[in-house]
Amino acid sequence: MAAQRTEYVINVVNRTFNRAERVGNQIQRVLAELICKGVRDPRLSRATITGVTVSRDLRIAKIYVATHGGETDEATILSGFESAKGFIKRELASTLGLRYMPDLKFFYDGSFDYGAHINRVLKSLHTDDEEDNPTADG
Repeated sequence: MAAQRTEYVINVVNRTFNRAERVGNQIQRVLAELICKGVRDPRLSRATITGVTVSRDLRIAKIYVATHGGETDEATILSGFESAKGFIKRELASTLGLRYMPDLKFFYDGSFDYGAHINRVLKSLHTDDEEDNPTADG
C-alpha cells in the first residue's frame, strides 16, 4: 500500500512541475484575454484558442485556433494572427516574464469543424430513420 502511495505522489509531483505545460497554459490564458480586450483586428474577433503546446526548451509555442466560421475563415484567421504576432509577443513577454519569449506558430484546429460534420451526419441519419419508420418512438 505504501509503495502505491509513493508511486502516486511521485507521478503527481512530476505532473505538476512540467514547466512547458504551465507556460503553455499561461500563454493560452493571456492570449484569450488579448483577443477579447487588446487586439483590435476584426479578423480575430471570432477566433478561439483551443490549445497551446510549448516545446520542452520553451523556444517554440504552437497555438491552435478555431473559428465559428469554419474552414472558410481559416486563411483569414491565420493571416490575422500573423499580422498581430509582434503585438501578441510583446504583450505575452511583458505578462509572462520569461527570459526568452517562444516563437509563436499558429495552426488552424479543425476538430470543431469535424465534430459539427459528425453531428450533421448523425442528424441526417436520425431524420432518414424517421422517414423510413414513421411509427418508431424517437
